Amino acid sequence: MPAERSRPRFPAGQPMASFTLHGIPVSRGIAIGRAHLLAPAALDVKHYLVAEEQVEAEVARLQQALAAVHKELQTLWNELPKDAPTELGAFIDVHALILSDPMISEAPLDIIRTRHYNAEWALLTQIDELSAQFDEIEDAYLRERKADIQQVAERVLKVLMGTEQMLPKADGGEDGFQPQMIIVAHDISPADMLQFRDRSFIGFVTDVGGQNSHTAIVARSLDIPAVVGMSGASTLVEQDDWLIIDGDAGVVIANPSPLVLEQYRERQLAAARVRKKLQKLKKTPAITKDGTEITLLANIELPDDCPAAMEAGANGVGLFRSEFLFMGRNSKIPSEDEQFEQYKKAVVAMKGRPVTIRTLDIGADKPLDQSEQTALNPALGLRAIRYCLAEPQIFLTQLRAILRASAFGKVRILIPMLAHAFEIDQSLAMVAQAKAELREKNIKFDDDVDVGAMIEIPAAALALPMFVKRMDFLSIGTNDLIQYTLAIDRVDYEVAHLYNPLHPAVLQLISMTIAAGHKAGIDVAVCGEMAGDVKLTRLLLGMGLREFSMHPAQLLSVKQEILNSDLARIMPQTRKIMRSMEPNVIADAVEQLQLM
Repeated sequence: MPAERSRPRFPAGQPMASFTLHGIPVSRGIAIGRAHLLAPAALDVKHYLVAEEQVEAEVARLQQALAAVHKELQTLWNELPKDAPTELGAFIDVHALILSDPMISEAPLDIIRTRHYNAEWALLTQIDELSAQFDEIEDAYLRERKADIQQVAERVLKVLMGTEQMLPKADGGEDGFQPQMIIVAHDISPADMLQFRDRSFIGFVTDVGGQNSHTAIVARSLDIPAVVGMSGASTLVEQDDWLIIDGDAGVVIANPSPLVLEQYRERQLAAARVRKKLQKLKKTPAITKDGTEITLLANIELPDDCPAAMEAGANGVGLFRSEFLFMGRNSKIPSEDEQFEQYKKAVVAMKGRPVTIRTLDIGADKPLDQSEQTALNPALGLRAIRYCLAEPQIFLTQLRAILRASAFGKVRILIPMLAHAFEIDQSLAMVAQAKAELREKNIKFDDDVDVGAMIEIPAAALALPMFVKRMDFLSIGTNDLIQYTLAIDRVDYEVAHLYNPLHPAVLQLISMTIAAGHKAGIDVAVCGEMAGDVKLTRLLLGMGLREFSMHPAQLLSVKQEILNSDLARIMPQTRKIMRSMEPNVIADAVEQLQLM
C-alpha cells in the first residue's frame, strides 16, 4: 500500500516519532542502520533557452557529459570486485549500450539545435518521451526497463550539474554499535550499487520498482534486504534517520523505539546464525525425513550465474532466461553463433547437470526495434511463443543454437506461454525443422533433447491433457500464472497487496498441474517465485512437487525446509487446504504446516 504523505513528529524537544511504511518485499532479511538519501538529479534541473551562437557549445557540453559517463561505466566495469554478482557486470553493459543508443546519444543533441534548450532540459525532454513509450508496455518485466533509461540519464545529469554524490563513511554509534547505511532513493541504478558495496551499505528502500526491477535482482544476488514500491519514502524519511528494513514483510520502520530496535537486533543475530548453519548443507542431498528425494535447480539470467548455482549445490539449471542475451543490443538480434557460445558456456559450467533453456520470452512490446508499434495490450498480445511463431527465422536461429549446445551436456528446451494445441504442435515442428537443418550441415546435437512447456496461463492449467500428451516435462511459472489468474499487475504497488499466491484459484491450478504430470509420468517443476519462498515449501511438497527451481541465494534455505519435512504428516494437511476456499483459513493452515 502507498506510504502516507505526512511525516509524524513529537512536539519540539521530544524524540522523533516512529512511523512505519509498507512496500513490496524483493529481498529478504533485516537491516538496521542510518538513512542516506539520494536525491534525483532531475529535481534540480534548470530550464532555459540558449542563444543561437551558444547552441554548438551546449551540444559539446552534453557530448562531453556523455563521454564522461561512458568512461565512468568502463572504470566501474574494470574495477568490478571478483566477488561481485554477475548481474552487476551485465547491467553495466546494458547501461553502456543504452548510453550509445542514438535515442540517447543523438536525439537530445537535435533538441538543443532545433529548440535551443539547455543540455539538461534537452536530455530530460527526450527521456520523458522514451519513458512514456515504456509506460504503455503491460509486460511487468519489460516495463521496468524504463528504469534503466532513467538511471543512465541520472548519471549524465549529475555530470552536467556537477552533483555526483559521494557516500559518507559510517561512524560508531551508541553502545559501541556500528550504524550502517540504508540507501533511500526514488530509484537506484545497479552501477551505483558498486560504490555502496565498498562502504557500509546494508539495504535499500526505493519509491518505485517491483519484483523484476534491476535493483530487486541485484539485491537478491547480493542477499541484501530491500523493499521497493514504497511511494513517498524518499520524501518522508530524513537524512540520518534510524531505519529498520524488514525484507520478509516489506516493512520499513523509521525512528524505532529502543524496545523495537532491540527486538530486531535479536532477530538479526538469530538470522546470522541460521545463515552460517545453512552453509553446512551445500553437499547434503535434499531428502525429506521420510526418504523422498527432491531436485533443487537454479534460475539464471546469464551463463556467468552458473558458478553461484554450483556453489549453492544446485542439481542443475531449471530456468535459463534467454531473453537477457537479447536485451540492450540496439535492435540487433544475437547471431546463432553468439547464442550458441553463451548456451554452451552455461552447459559446460554446469558439468553434466541439466540446463533448461527457455526460448525467447519477449514480444512486440519489447523495444528491440523502436519503430515497432506498441500493441494496445502487449501482455495479452504478440509475446513469448506467439512472437516466436510469428518470427520463425528468429525462433529457428535460437533453436539451432540451443540444440548445438546440447552436444556438450544435458539440455532441455522450455517453451513459454503456450495455451493452444496448435501452438504446441507448431513449436515441436520448429524443433524438428531445426534438427533437420543441423543434420544437413553435419552439426552434432542431442537428438533426444527434452522439450517442455511452461504452465503460466490459466487456460493451459485447465487443458493439461493436451500438454502431457505432447511434452516431455512441465514447468509452472507461478509469477505469470498468479498475475493472469488474478488480473493483478504485481509491479503496481497500488494493487500489489492483491497479488496472492495463496488464492484458492491459484492453488487449484498449481495442484492440478502437478497431479496431471505425475499421472502422465512426466516431470513437473515450479520455477516462479513460489519455489524459493520457504513459507510455501511444505505446501508445494504436500501438493506433490518434487522439483523446485529458484535463485541460487534461496536454495539452501529451501533445502533446510525440505530436510525437516515429513510428507506423511504434510500431505493430509495439504489436502485439507486444497478443499478450502476461504483465504483466512488457507493462510492459517499454511502457517500450521510450518510447525509440523
